Order: sequence, then structure tokens, then C-alpha cells
Amino acid sequence: MTISALKASDLSSPSLLWASGFGLGFLPRAPGTWGSLGALLVWWFVIADLNPLTQLVIIATYFGISWWACQRVCELFAVDDAGEVVADEVLGMWVALFALPQFWWIAILGFVTFRFLDIRKPWLIGRLDRELKGGLGIIVDDLVAGALTCLGIWALVIIFRALSINVL
Repeated sequence: MTISALKASDLSSPSLLWASGFGLGFLPRAPGTWGSLGALLVWWFVIADLNPLTQLVIIATYFGISWWACQRVCELFAVDDAGEVVADEVLGMWVALFALPQFWWIAILGFVTFRFLDIRKPWLIGRLDRELKGGLGIIVDDLVAGALTCLGIWALVIIFRALSINVL
């Protein structure tokens, strides 16, 4: 287990405040899960009802700010991908649930699938995690995990609709 150089007292840094999901990354045990759960709640109560274009603008804006914040944290605190940095999980969850209908089973499936892919890092996700460094490296593997999650859930939704299975 790696000991991070980051401390909750460093949250006065705007880049760390943002990158840590406004402190969620400092919660005990499994900071990525806390960041993902926080993102899920924001999606459920704020983002899910918005039209896809607005969701895309939010995701793109969040991506840009998070890339900058994560890069800044790497530079300021001499860390690479510290566990306390959870902006990548927030972004990944929002991508995972992009434009999907707001149903409890979709939220749970999106959360579980995204966390599985983010933790296990299969295939391209693991390669990106190993090869890219800095702010972009922190974010890109979660972006891909979120995209794969979203595609998988959309495939299920389309199959259910084609089979006239009423789960929506």
C-alpha cells in the first residue's frame, strides 16, 4: 500500500479541493468508491434529467477542469495518481451514465460495472493506466471505463426494448 503525500489539511489548494471531489477522496477506505458514489448522487439529483447535449457540456467542462486540477496536484505535491484524487472517478461515473434513463437498476448497474472496470483495469484500461502519467493519465483510464460501461448499459437497454421487456 502506498502512503500518499496528500493531507486533508492541503484542501486549501483549489486544485486539490477539486481533484479530491471536494474532500471525498479523503474519506477512509476506498476513496475511489466514495468519489464514484458522490458522482452517482450528483447524476441522480442534478444531471440525469438534463438533455444529452447539456450533459455532454457538463462532462466536457468537468474533464477540462479536472485534467488541469489533477496535473496541478501532481506538480504541487509530487504525486502521480494518489488515491485521494477522485475527480477521475467522478468523470468516469458521469460518462458511464451519460444520457441513460434514470432508473434505479441502471444507476446500480452503472456504479457496479464502472467500479469493477476501474479497479480491475482490464485490457485497454490497464494499458492506459500504466502508460499515461500526469493529469491526463489519471483521468483517461476512468474515461474509457466509463465509456465501456455506458456502451454496455445502452446495449442492454436496446436489447430489452427490442424484446419488449418492460424494465424502463
